[in-house]
Parts: sequence; structure tokens; C-alpha cells
Amino acid sequence: MALTSLLVCSDRHAVQVLSRILRDLSIAVEPCGDLRMARARLEDRHFDALLVDCQDGSAAVALIAQARDTPTNKSIVVIAVVSEEQEVGAIFAKGANFVLHRPISHERAAHSMRAARDLMRNERRVRTRIPVQADTSITYADKENVPAALLDVSEDGISLHSDNKLPPYGKVYFQFALPGSASLIRLSGEVMWQDSSGRVGIRFAQVPGVSRRLLNHWLQAKISSSSEVAASGSESSTGSDDPSLRLSAGLGLLSVSAGDRRNISRYPCCLGVKVYRTDSNVATRCTLIDVSPGGCYIQSNETFPSGTSLELVVRTEDLQLRVCGTVQSMHPGFGMGVEFTLRTEDHRKQVQQLIACVEPQPKLLM
Repeated sequence: MALTSLLVCSDRHAVQVLSRILRDLSIAVEPCGDLRMARARLEDRHFDALLVDCQDGSAAVALIAQARDTPTNKSIVVIAVVSEEQEVGAIFAKGANFVLHRPISHERAAHSMRAARDLMRNERRVRTRIPVQADTSITYADKENVPAALLDVSEDGISLHSDNKLPPYGKVYFQFALPGSASLIRLSGEVMWQDSSGRVGIRFAQVPGVSRRLLNHWLQAKISSSSEVAASGSESSTGSDDPSLRLSAGLGLLSVSAGDRRNISRYPCCLGVKVYRTDSNVATRCTLIDVSPGGCYIQSNETFPSGTSLELVVRTEDLQLRVCGTVQSMHPGFGMGVEFTLRTEDHRKQVQQLIACVEPQPKLLM
């Protein structure tokens, strides 16, 4: 399974250097320039590493402490980026494993990150995979609500059976109800592998908080129940019969996609966005989770029908983007795909500036 990291830093140079090192070490990186959004991502999904810029000392230390208190990230490896004059005692006390000093040197940072990668591998806990039989529907590329059969589920992902060939390393949106539960779990994932029999392995990408709580509660109940059954069994039964001990290293993940692999490059991000219907002055606060020159995907519990005209307002430290768009796809309870309506050259430039803010590393000319 590919290692994953959350890089919380607004210094573009540091983000470029660290992202390149992480990728060279086969560690997938998700950049996030906002501490509030980083807290939400840590609640939402598991990461193997957290890299935090500690320029805002108290807020960064609080983020590290929160990561350690989050059930899905208790064993996360924390790397703090500090200035030479900063006192690092409190940072280590809250759970940092490594510190990187400014200015970021590629050589020094690469050496430290190799050590951190070894620790990530040691700290990684294999995830229990619970067999399950349930129907699900999946949406991907230009396909909507394609039926599929759920085969097993873990904290990190699922495997399912589909009669359709899914796009390799593409983003998939799906919803399902677990046995014994009437509540729907809605989330997105990335196709990591598929075989000739129709089995597909999907790694979770974005999981809304409500769906995460439902999933974790169901998994813990199943693991506890299986453990009790195993404990009451005969002495001749072996531990391998206990589903809680049939551990897997995830879903046989070969690599991780940086975003939705379509005909146009998409860049993952984690930015607050205000969404206005063109006939309303009331803003819906949502999260922008990927962007391309032609559109974006917005994570939101409140969704609008396909064809709805919207105005989006995105703010970063250096930029305010205000652009119109139209809902192209809608996934109830999770989010919407929006195509930009770029009326002026200034709009196009702003979108390019936004992409430059979230792009993990510069494109190199060979």
C-alpha cells in the first residue's frame, strides 16, 4: 500500500521541495495551506505522515496534538518545519517525531524524510478487512449510478465486483448501506486495481464525517463480535479463523493517484469555497477538493441539481477567485462537479493562479 502524507504549509517554495522529496520516496502527498481545513482532513481520513509548518507555533502544536487524539491517526508520523530560533521542546512534547529547520535544504530534508519513511513503515498498522455482501451504486467519469456488489470493507477502502471496466486510477463516487444499518454511507475513492474477474480495489479518498463515524462504528462492532466468537470457540480453533486477525495490507494498492485522471489534469486541494446560486445571495460554505483549468469538484452535504448555475468565491492567502460555473454532476450528500464559465481572460488567469497555488510541484521541461 502506498504511504500517504498531509503537508500543511503555505510557503510555496517549501511545499515544492518537500512534495518532490515525498514523491521521490513513493509517498503520496496532499498539500493543504489552511490549518482549519487540515484539521478537517485529519478527522476525515488516515495519513501515514503529517508535515506541519510551525510558523504559527500555537496553532501548529494544537494541530499535532489533535492528530494524536484522532482515532484514525494515532500512529501518524509527525514532521515539524521550524525556524532555527524556535523552541522545539513543546513541539516534541505534543508528538512530533522529526523537525526540519528552515531554510529547507533538499539534501538535509531528503535525509530526514528517508528516516521518517522507515518509521512510517514500522508504524503502519494493517487494517482489518471484513467480508460483506451488499449492493452499492458507483458513479465515475460519464457513468451515473452503475450497480455493483460490495465484497469487503476496511478503514482504508473496499473491494467490490463490477460488470463494467472502471477507469484505472480514476475517482469513483459511491454509496451503500452496511448490513444491519439503514443509514447510507456516501464517499469517494480511487480505483487502485482491478482484475479480469471484475473485482475492483478502491482506496477511500474523501469521507464525510458522518459516513466516517458510521463506518468506524460498524467495523468496531464487527471486530468485537468476531473476537468474542473466537474466544468462546474450541481450543483447537486457530487464530487465523478470526476475521479480526485476517489482516491485509489494505487493498493491494499499487500506487496512489494525485487526482481524477481524466483528459485534463486535475489537482487535489483542500480550500474553503462559498457557493452562491445565481438567483440567491445566500452562500453555502463548502470545500473545494480538486480543480482543473475547466472546472472543479466541491464537497458539500447540500447539493444542487445538474444544470444549476453557480457563482464560486475561493480565497487563499494571495488570491480571491470569483468565477461562475454550472453543475455537471451531483452526488447527494457528498458533492458536485462544476464546469467553469470563463467569460474573460482575467477569469482564466485567476483559475491558473489558483492551480499554481495548489499544484504540488512545478512541471519540469525535459
